[in-house]
Amino acid sequence: MNQYPLWKYLLILAIIVPGFFYAVPNLYGENPGVQIAGQRGYDADDAVLIRIRESLEEAGIGWTRSSVDPEGVRVQFPDPDTQLNAKAAIQRELGDNYTVALTLLPATPSWLRSIGGAPMYLGLDLRGGVHFLMEVDIDQVVKETESGYVSGIRSTLREERIRYLNIKRRGGGGIEIKLKNEEDRQETRRIISNRFPDLVLSGTERDGESYLIAEIRQEQIEEEHRLALQQNMKALRNRIDELGVAEPVVQQQGDRRIVVQLPGVQDTARAKEIIGRTATLEIEMVDHEHDLTAALQGAVPPGSSLYPMRRGGQILLKDRVIYSGDNIINAAAGLDQQNGGPIVHITLDSQGAERNRRVTRENVGNRMAVVYIEEIVKNKLDEQGNPVFDEQNNTVKETTLIEEVITAPEIQEPLAARFQITGLSSIDEARDLALLLRAGALAAPMHIVEERTVGPSLGRDNIEQGFRSVLIGFVLVLAFMMVYYRAFGVVACGALFTNLVLLVAVLSLLQATLTLPGVVGIVLTVGMAVDANVLIFERIREEIRNGNTPQASIHVGYDRALSTILDANVTTLIAAIVLFNFGTGPIKGFAITLSIGLVTSMFTAIFGTRAVVNLIYGGRRIKSLSI
Repeated sequence: MNQYPLWKYLLILAIIVPGFFYAVPNLYGENPGVQIAGQRGYDADDAVLIRIRESLEEAGIGWTRSSVDPEGVRVQFPDPDTQLNAKAAIQRELGDNYTVALTLLPATPSWLRSIGGAPMYLGLDLRGGVHFLMEVDIDQVVKETESGYVSGIRSTLREERIRYLNIKRRGGGGIEIKLKNEEDRQETRRIISNRFPDLVLSGTERDGESYLIAEIRQEQIEEEHRLALQQNMKALRNRIDELGVAEPVVQQQGDRRIVVQLPGVQDTARAKEIIGRTATLEIEMVDHEHDLTAALQGAVPPGSSLYPMRRGGQILLKDRVIYSGDNIINAAAGLDQQNGGPIVHITLDSQGAERNRRVTRENVGNRMAVVYIEEIVKNKLDEQGNPVFDEQNNTVKETTLIEEVITAPEIQEPLAARFQITGLSSIDEARDLALLLRAGALAAPMHIVEERTVGPSLGRDNIEQGFRSVLIGFVLVLAFMMVYYRAFGVVACGALFTNLVLLVAVLSLLQATLTLPGVVGIVLTVGMAVDANVLIFERIREEIRNGNTPQASIHVGYDRALSTILDANVTTLIAAIVLFNFGTGPIKGFAITLSIGLVTSMFTAIFGTRAVVNLIYGGRRIKSLSI
């Protein structure tokens, strides 16, 4: 009686032993390091890593580890001073085409990393970092949308040969169209209603003249607000990737604000530079009427400008923006069904589609260029890579304007709202371009309304206090169980320790982010994990008092307490799931650790302790139990 077959013991070991291995990486901590990421078509690859190593060797700077992964190049250093010197040396070597950001990198040994071992992420309150609250200028979204309608209405009326006196945006919102007479107003109303169904039209008379007022429907305004917030959040996430931040938080707050949390970021100024960048996309026509060679020699014709190509070389474009990134609703990478080459599918809004239809109909066989424009404001550095300060001890800023052509494909047929861009070299380039077209530019301006920095020392204090609370709770439970249940209490405490290890291992495998509420969930798990053992042990004691043999008491105690344990834990698990579904970030962290703790505690309490008790007491005659 009370014996497990060999396969059950092996199954339990197959769960517990890997759990210890995957929990170990959390003991190694982090080292100061730098994350290098490429910008605007430049890749941080093995060749860049070789350049970095050579520059560090020339500067006499040592490093402890370097690697290349999909997020870029990572280099670790023994101390913060070396980290700062290395950043300046690397930035001088690579220039402005790469982002070099200070960060903290896990010190996990290579043999552990080779089997997938990695520490769990720590949140802002435990690791330190920066917190930004950014407000999106939603009013500017409406203004830009109305400006787009103004251009679209002008083009439409010219095509329909309707003579208007003036079209402009009104100060209080809406578009005002001034017409010569009532007949023109009625005809204009009919045309605009067909071409622009999202506009609400009304007529008015003022000083004996006819006016038509067009206002965007409220549903369309709300949709524009929602899309602007989504696009800005996507753009922020793309920019944060350059910092190498693990598990950043980018989430909406209210109807016009975005919260950005960057755990582990040490270079706050660099973080502000990257997430505060302004970028736009413009579509312009290639100038085929003038000689490019003459333009390269300085004879740039009026009405045209030279632009650098992202992949090298120059191109001559006409100084006329057909439409911008604001008119692109969606962009997706794919493969051409005819030749299998990489393409990007583009979907435009109504204004962009109208302009695209008109221009491409007139320019079949010519080339259309996608121009990326970005303004970068950053600290001015001296020859040693240190910030330059003015007389008021403020850092001197310098602005860099980047204008480059991503691609310039040939127009094969008249285009409208949906078309595709060809001439790309690889599917990776197609994905990058689609991502850039979707979210490379901000849909609306943003400004930082709140900035908060959590220092590493405060995060370290939180970790120490959290660890201390877990340790105190563990020791108190250990003392109570050993005194009250004796040998069985020791078994329960071993199960409790194993439960904590498995909980940390699961969090590490899931690469979950641990925050202070998550630590609270772990502390609560420590207190609740022994509930199942208390129920089982009390049932065993009750059976012994009723005169059952020790072996029978163990068997009945585990079997009959199982349903009660499942009921208690399942109800708590349901509550945790509800918290996860309806809670915000901190509440979700608490719910995750509580849910995982419940599952691991049931495993260790029911199967783990039963296996140990079976090994100690099973298969032999015993007169009494140490319980």
